[in-house]
Amino acid sequence: MSSAPCMWMRGGTSKGGYFLAGDLSANVAERDAFLLGVMGSPDKRQIDGMGGADPLTSKVAVVKASQRPGIDVDYLFLQVFVDQPIVTDAQNCGNILAGVGPFAIERGLVRATDGETTVRIYMENTGQVAVARVRTPHGRVVYGGDAHLDGVPGTASPIPVVFENTAGSSCGALLPTGRPVDMVDGIEVTCIDNGMPVVIMRAVDLGITGQESREALDANTELKAKLESIRRKAGPMMNLGEVREKSVPKMTMVSPPRAGGVISTRTFIPHRCHASIGVLGAVSVATACALPGTPAAALARVPEGRSKVMPIEHPIGESTIVVQVNAAGEVESAAVLLTARKLFDGVVFDR
Repeated sequence: MSSAPCMWMRGGTSKGGYFLAGDLSANVAERDAFLLGVMGSPDKRQIDGMGGADPLTSKVAVVKASQRPGIDVDYLFLQVFVDQPIVTDAQNCGNILAGVGPFAIERGLVRATDGETTVRIYMENTGQVAVARVRTPHGRVVYGGDAHLDGVPGTASPIPVVFENTAGSSCGALLPTGRPVDMVDGIEVTCIDNGMPVVIMRAVDLGITGQESREALDANTELKAKLESIRRKAGPMMNLGEVREKSVPKMTMVSPPRAGGVISTRTFIPHRCHASIGVLGAVSVATACALPGTPAAALARVPEGRSKVMPIEHPIGESTIVVQVNAAGEVESAAVLLTARKLFDGVVFDR
C-alpha cells in the first residue's frame, strides 16, 4: 500500500484530490496506478476508494511551482475514469481549476497578500493561462462567502477566473475543421475548441427537446449510440485522432433558452450526461453562440455589446460566462465566477 499527502476539495461543481507534483511518482504508469487505487477504479461504485461513482467526482489536480516567466504555478488535470482503468490528461477541467489557487496558497507555493491574492496558473494539459483571484484577508484563504453556483448547495467565497489564449488549445484552432458547420451522420454540428473541444448540435436533430433530465438522457441508449458515432467521426476531424478511449470531445446538444439565458444545453462528457456543464465547455458553447451560421447561433439570444454576459442554461441551473469580443465580433477573452471549498487535508492511500 502506498500513500501521499493530499487535499480533497470541491472545485466549482466537481470534486477531487489535489496533490503537489513532488508527492507523486514521476513515472506516469506508477502515478496512474496509484490514482486508480486512490479513487477505487475501475468500479462503477468506486466503493474501495475516494471516488464518488461519477466522472465529476473522480478528478485530480497535480500542482507545482512554475519556472515559467509571469506564472505562479503549473496545473495538470487528470481525469480518473470510474469504470475503466484509465487516467487521462487529454482535457482541462475548469471546475477543478477553481481550487488550484487556494491550494497553491495553502501549500506555500504562492505568498498570500492581505485582502486578495492573484494566482497565475499555467494549464499544462493545453498550454493555457488562467488568472484566479482568491480572497485572503490577513493573508489566509477564506472559503466562506456569499457567491452561489447552481448545482452547489449554499454559498462560498467567490473566485473570479479569467482565461487567456484559449482558442484552439487542444485542437490547434478555434474551428479545427475550418468551418462553422459540418455534417456528420446527417447531423449539422459545430466542432469548436475555445478551451474545451466540443461538438455542438441542435437537440431536436437528435430526436429530443433538449429539456430532458440527466437521468432520462442517461437511460436513452439510442441517443447515446448516435452521439458516440458522431463523436468517433468528429475526433479525427478535430485533430484529436481516435477518441474511443478519450474523454474529449464533449458532446453538447442545444435548444432555445427557457430561463432567461442565452442558450439551453445538455452535455455528454462523453458517455454520461453532465449534471450541469463544464466551465471550459461553457466557454466553447458561448463562443459558438456568437459565431454566425452555427447551430447554436441560430437558437441563441446573444446580448449586444463588446462585453457579453452569457448565462448558459443546463440541467440544474445556469453557468454565466462573460466574453469580450473585438470590433470584428471575435471572442478575445472569457471569464467565469467560481467557488471552491477545502474538504480535508491529510494522507490518502491506494490499494
